[in-house]
Amino acid sequence: MVPFALGGTIAWAVAGLVLLLFFRDWLDATGRGDWLWICLTGFLLGFPGTATMMRHDAHRRRRRQEG
Repeated sequence: MVPFALGGTIAWAVAGLVLLLFFRDWLDATGRGDWLWICLTGFLLGFPGTATMMRHDAHRRRRRQEG
């Protein structure tokens, strides 16, 4: 599960950078400037999500070794 969480976090970061670097004027002109905040939020929420998935995977590994 960790690769999916990391992939999502990276995807939000890339999307935010692309919007910031190439579409900033278009976002401002069309009133969609909040898309950058959405990307930042997705990126930042990826950190606790990744930590949760790391803990989940560790518990699953431990249960399989015990079983």
